[in-house]
Amino acid sequence: MKKPAKGKAKVKVVKNPKTGRAKKVSYGAAGASVKPGTSKGDAYCARSMGQMRDHPGAAKDPNSPLRLSRKRWACVGERSRR
Repeated sequence: MKKPAKGKAKVKVVKNPKTGRAKKVSYGAAGASVKPGTSKGDAYCARSMGQMRDHPGAAKDPNSPLRLSRKRWACVGERSRR
C-alpha cells in the first residue's frame, strides 16, 4: 500500500493504459474531517466548483486530485449530498 504525500489524506494508484506505468495521486487535507451532506460539505463543493471552472484540464481528468476530493465529499454541482 502506498502512502500519501506529506500533508495529504488519501492516495490512489492509477495505471496508464498505454504504458502500464503506475502513478500515485495524493489528495485531500490530512487531518480534515469529511462530512458530506453538511453545510461544510456544501461550502467545499461550491468552492471547488470554481476551481473546476478555472482548471478545465483537472475538471476533465477523473483521477485528478480535484475530482477525487469532490468524489470524497459527494459533490453534485455546488452541493454535497449524503
